[in-house]
Amino acid sequence: MQGQLVAGRYRLADSIGSGGMGRVWRAHDEVLHRAVAIKELTAALYVSESDQERLLARTRAEARAAARINHSAVVTVHDVLEHDGRPWIVMELVEGYSLADAVKERGRIEPAEAARIGMWVLRALRAAHSAGVLHRDVKPGNVLIGHDGRVLLTDFGIAQIEGDSTITRTGEVVGSVDYLAPERVRGHDPGPASDLWALGATLYTAVEGRSPFRRTSPLSTMQAVVEEDAAAPQFAGPLGPVMAALLHKDPAARPGAVEAEQMLAEVAEGRRANAAQAYVPTQQVGPRHETAADTGVQPGSPTPYPLSTVPTMLGASGPQAGAAARPKRRRLRTILLTVALAAIVGGGVAVAWQKWEDGRQTVGTPSASRSPAPSKSADDGPVGGVPASWQQYDDPWGFSIWLPKGWKRSVVGVQGDLRQVDYSPDDGRHFVRIALDTSPDFKDAYSHQLDLDQQLDGRLVNFTRLQLQKNIYRDRDGSVWEYTWTALRKDSPNGYGPRRAIEETYFSRDNTEYAIYMSTPAKDWAKTSEQFAAILQGWQEKTSR
Repeated sequence: MQGQLVAGRYRLADSIGSGGMGRVWRAHDEVLHRAVAIKELTAALYVSESDQERLLARTRAEARAAARINHSAVVTVHDVLEHDGRPWIVMELVEGYSLADAVKERGRIEPAEAARIGMWVLRALRAAHSAGVLHRDVKPGNVLIGHDGRVLLTDFGIAQIEGDSTITRTGEVVGSVDYLAPERVRGHDPGPASDLWALGATLYTAVEGRSPFRRTSPLSTMQAVVEEDAAAPQFAGPLGPVMAALLHKDPAARPGAVEAEQMLAEVAEGRRANAAQAYVPTQQVGPRHETAADTGVQPGSPTPYPLSTVPTMLGASGPQAGAAARPKRRRLRTILLTVALAAIVGGGVAVAWQKWEDGRQTVGTPSASRSPAPSKSADDGPVGGVPASWQQYDDPWGFSIWLPKGWKRSVVGVQGDLRQVDYSPDDGRHFVRIALDTSPDFKDAYSHQLDLDQQLDGRLVNFTRLQLQKNIYRDRDGSVWEYTWTALRKDSPNGYGPRRAIEETYFSRDNTEYAIYMSTPAKDWAKTSEQFAAILQGWQEKTSR
């Protein structure tokens, strides 16, 4: 079917996924000239002719329901059409992978990252429930993760179609019964709490690498869902009590969406969700489990996320032991970033006056730099993923970036081919840092971030890596790095306390290394993570002049 024109408009390219109900194609919309995803509901091939019209009608109804949900974490449905005797759903194309794919490839997902993913899924569910729409099929395969870090929930309402016996083949069980809430298995009408139970099972699969209730057959799996408790997680850390709360057999005893989102946000920030423990039955919490919850580390975890670590002092500004043989440029770039992360002083003065050994150049004060005038607002034209109230700033160094109105520019450092500049609304308490290096020392973005990660570990108080993994950004090999630490008052009078940072680094086609970095107080991470996703959407690298 590759190359086929569907409904006179959508040219099929390649198949990017398939399941019991259908196949998903990458396609090109030849009217609007954009890439889309199209789901071909192959289940129509197995129903009688009299049922095909009913299937199409229900597909349209479910698509209309999904279209009522307006949220950035929900895959947008563009159209529903009939072609070749079966329904097709035209959707937003997400360049990335599913959570199921990530678990299959990596074995398991680290707890803080799983909590971040779950937080965005929960936001999507809250938006859906507010619109009167239940998902009914939350599972790892329906959670999409974009190469830019976005998390989206897809296939709203498809479970209702899958549950109709008129469109399944005899003897076939369609769907993943191990993600059905107990009340659904019992035949009761689902509610918002049913979606939250499925989210709990999805998070369990993410951190443990296996479904909590899957058995050898659909029947035994459904029996386990109704009658058995999930095995105690071994790798969930502080996420364990949150999962247990969501997986409560009684829907009335599960936390609500607002409370569950707060729990996930706390775990994503590396903290313990104290409210979750109230939902965990006392008899299920043995001494070993209590110890793990108190420390935030489950026994056997290969990459634990402790809530507190042994206090450490920030080391001298020189290289760590064993790093003396590194080239001076690489060392300077590392020092620059390390000092900046550890001492966020108003306006970056402490960093601005840092003298570098190579060439003895002194960086000018941030006050000497001038914030570029906004070139245009998002209202002037469509910019995918960027809020309409933001403005585009054309930086004097050639790149452009979309930010909320009023953010000020300050130069962090210029050293040879390496330049770094900040944008901040409040003198560095919240800020975005752009680093560009036209002569990078490392072969790829991941290697550079790994080197920085190793140097910060032990030098920043309570440093905890949340993620460090290769990705694709702007069709180029990149890497995303995320971590938390505690900034001391004496080092950071304008930004002390628990902090969190994320960085996307990639190499452009002309081999310039770009690092897009954002740091914020940990308590503000929910808003900051949304801003960072929008910044990545609107980012434009330096163009030749």
